[in-house]
Amino acid sequence: MTNRLRTEIQEEEAEKELIVEEKPRVREIPDNFITQFFSKGFVTTEEATNALPFVLYVAFLCMLYIANRHMAEKNLREIDKVSKEVKELTWDFKSAKAELAYKSTISEVAKRTDTLGIHQPVAPPLKITVKEVNNGN
Repeated sequence: MTNRLRTEIQEEEAEKELIVEEKPRVREIPDNFITQFFSKGFVTTEEATNALPFVLYVAFLCMLYIANRHMAEKNLREIDKVSKEVKELTWDFKSAKAELAYKSTISEVAKRTDTLGIHQPVAPPLKITVKEVNNGN
Protein backbone atom coordinates (compact mmCIF):
# COMPACT_ATOMS: atom_id res chain seq x y z
CA MET A 1 0.00 0.00 0.00
CA THR A 2 2.88 2.36 0.59
CA ASN A 3 4.08 1.78 -2.92
CA ARG A 4 0.66 2.47 -4.18
CA LEU A 5 0.44 5.66 -2.17
CA ARG A 6 3.90 6.71 -3.25
CA THR A 7 3.07 6.22 -6.92
CA GLU A 8 -0.14 8.21 -6.52
CA ILE A 9 1.78 11.05 -4.89
CA GLN A 10 4.39 10.97 -7.67
CA GLU A 11 1.63 11.03 -10.30
CA GLU A 12 -0.01 14.02 -8.61
CA GLU A 13 3.33 15.86 -8.50
CA ALA A 14 3.93 15.02 -12.15
CA GLU A 15 0.48 16.42 -13.00
CA LYS A 16 1.24 19.61 -11.03
CA GLU A 17 4.52 19.98 -12.91
CA LEU A 18 2.68 19.57 -16.20
CA ILE A 19 0.14 22.18 -15.18
CA VAL A 20 2.87 24.60 -14.08
CA GLU A 21 4.80 24.08 -17.30
CA GLU A 22 1.82 25.04 -19.43
CA LYS A 23 2.54 28.71 -19.98
CA PRO A 24 0.93 30.80 -22.66
CA ARG A 25 2.84 30.32 -25.85
CA VAL A 26 4.70 33.23 -27.28
CA ARG A 27 3.56 33.81 -30.83
CA GLU A 28 6.31 32.74 -33.15
CA ILE A 29 7.18 35.01 -36.02
CA PRO A 30 7.21 33.18 -39.34
CA ASP A 31 10.67 32.71 -40.76
CA ASN A 32 10.55 34.56 -44.07
CA PHE A 33 12.86 36.98 -45.87
CA ILE A 34 11.55 40.13 -44.22
CA THR A 35 11.77 38.80 -40.65
CA GLN A 36 15.25 37.44 -41.34
CA PHE A 37 16.21 40.77 -42.87
CA PHE A 38 15.20 42.70 -39.74
CA SER A 39 16.09 40.14 -37.03
CA LYS A 40 19.34 38.60 -38.24
CA GLY A 41 21.26 41.84 -38.03
CA PHE A 42 21.00 43.17 -41.59
CA VAL A 43 18.94 46.14 -40.43
CA THR A 44 18.02 46.72 -36.85
CA THR A 45 14.70 48.14 -35.76
CA GLU A 46 16.40 51.34 -34.69
CA GLU A 47 18.09 51.78 -38.08
CA ALA A 48 14.80 51.09 -39.84
CA THR A 49 13.07 53.69 -37.68
CA ASN A 50 15.83 56.21 -38.39
CA ALA A 51 15.56 55.54 -42.13
CA LEU A 52 11.76 55.99 -42.15
CA PRO A 53 11.81 59.73 -43.03
CA PHE A 54 14.04 59.04 -46.02
CA VAL A 55 11.80 56.18 -47.15
CA LEU A 56 8.75 58.43 -46.87
CA TYR A 57 10.58 61.16 -48.82
CA VAL A 58 11.42 58.69 -51.61
CA ALA A 59 7.80 57.47 -51.63
CA PHE A 60 6.61 61.08 -51.91
CA LEU A 61 8.98 61.70 -54.84
CA CYS A 62 7.69 58.55 -56.53
CA MET A 63 4.11 59.78 -56.17
CA LEU A 64 5.09 63.16 -57.63
CA TYR A 65 6.79 61.39 -60.55
CA ILE A 66 3.70 59.29 -61.24
CA ALA A 67 1.40 62.33 -61.01
CA ASN A 68 3.68 64.27 -63.38
CA ARG A 69 3.59 61.39 -65.87
CA HIS A 70 -0.23 61.27 -65.77
CA MET A 71 -0.45 65.03 -66.27
CA ALA A 72 1.96 64.89 -69.23
CA GLU A 73 -0.05 62.11 -70.88
CA LYS A 74 -3.26 64.09 -70.32
CA ASN A 75 -1.66 67.15 -71.96
CA LEU A 76 -0.48 65.05 -74.92
CA ARG A 77 -4.00 63.69 -75.44
CA GLU A 78 -5.40 67.21 -75.30
CA ILE A 79 -2.78 68.50 -77.79
CA ASP A 80 -3.60 65.62 -80.14
CA LYS A 81 -7.32 66.38 -79.88
CA VAL A 82 -6.79 70.10 -80.58
CA SER A 83 -4.47 69.42 -83.54
CA LYS A 84 -7.10 67.13 -85.09
CA GLU A 85 -9.70 69.86 -84.59
CA VAL A 86 -7.37 72.44 -86.21
CA LYS A 87 -6.85 70.15 -89.23
CA GLU A 88 -10.61 69.69 -89.59
CA LEU A 89 -11.24 73.44 -89.35
CA THR A 90 -8.45 74.08 -91.89
CA TRP A 91 -10.14 71.76 -94.37
CA ASP A 92 -13.51 73.44 -93.70
CA PHE A 93 -11.91 76.86 -94.34
CA LYS A 94 -10.28 75.70 -97.58
CA SER A 95 -13.49 74.14 -98.90
CA ALA A 96 -15.51 77.28 -97.97
CA LYS A 97 -12.89 79.49 -99.66
CA ALA A 98 -12.99 77.36 -102.83
CA GLU A 99 -16.80 77.43 -102.84
CA LEU A 100 -16.80 81.23 -102.45
CA ALA A 101 -14.27 81.60 -105.26
CA TYR A 102 -16.49 79.43 -107.52
CA LYS A 103 -19.70 81.30 -106.61
CA SER A 104 -18.08 84.70 -107.20
CA THR A 105 -17.13 83.97 -110.81
CA ILE A 106 -18.91 86.09 -113.44
CA SER A 107 -20.90 83.18 -114.86
CA GLU A 108 -22.19 82.03 -111.44
CA VAL A 109 -23.10 85.61 -110.45
CA ALA A 110 -24.93 86.01 -113.77
CA LYS A 111 -26.92 82.78 -113.15
CA ARG A 112 -27.94 83.90 -109.67
CA THR A 113 -28.88 87.46 -110.68
CA ASP A 114 -30.83 86.23 -113.73
CA THR A 115 -33.73 85.25 -111.45
CA LEU A 116 -33.86 88.82 -110.14
CA GLY A 117 -34.12 90.26 -113.64
CA ILE A 118 -30.59 91.64 -113.73
CA HIS A 119 -28.72 90.71 -116.90
CA GLN A 120 -25.13 91.01 -117.92
CA PRO A 121 -24.67 93.84 -120.44
CA VAL A 122 -23.91 92.72 -123.97
CA ALA A 123 -22.43 96.04 -125.19
CA PRO A 124 -19.04 97.09 -123.92
CA PRO A 125 -19.00 99.96 -121.42
CA LEU A 126 -18.73 103.49 -122.78
CA LYS A 127 -16.12 105.95 -121.65
CA ILE A 128 -17.54 109.26 -120.56
CA THR A 129 -15.30 112.28 -120.93
CA VAL A 130 -16.05 115.67 -119.47
CA LYS A 131 -14.57 118.80 -120.95
CA GLU A 132 -13.37 121.42 -118.58
CA VAL A 133 -15.01 124.74 -118.90
CA ASN A 134 -12.92 127.84 -118.28
CA ASN A 135 -14.84 130.78 -116.87
CA GLY A 136 -13.14 133.87 -118.12
CA ASN A 137 -9.57 132.80 -118.22
